[in-house]
Amino acid sequence: MKRYLILFLILALGHFSFAQTTPEHRIVFQLTSSDTLSHKSLMKQLGNILTLSPTSQIEVVCHGPGLNMLLEKSSIVSSKIDEYRAKGVSFMACQFSMKERKVGKEELNVNTIIVPGGILEIIQKQEQGWSYIKAGY
Repeated sequence: MKRYLILFLILALGHFSFAQTTPEHRIVFQLTSSDTLSHKSLMKQLGNILTLSPTSQIEVVCHGPGLNMLLEKSSIVSSKIDEYRAKGVSFMACQFSMKERKVGKEELNVNTIIVPGGILEIIQKQEQGWSYIKAGY
């Protein structure tokens, strides 16, 4: 009987610790707008999600004009990007868009991850069961 109790406790603790590290939600945002109101709105949405569901795994994929949000010198939300990156949000830049817009890696926020193709990144996340959200107006 004592062995069963110990086994039960081990299983219960293992399940509890697994539940604590599993993301509540996995969300991929697509940003294609250069509109700074869209950038501010996205930051507000990220903050709301992280307030209500702090274990959520979130990725923001920027391509086309949306790449502007990640430009260190001109982005009005750089400090928010840094804040949310520290909370585990990933910010991705499309390499195709960078090439087309002649943007170098050194021009991006230092926390930016470059992916070969923004659309393909979103497709892969959806195939893995991530929820998709189109950011912007």
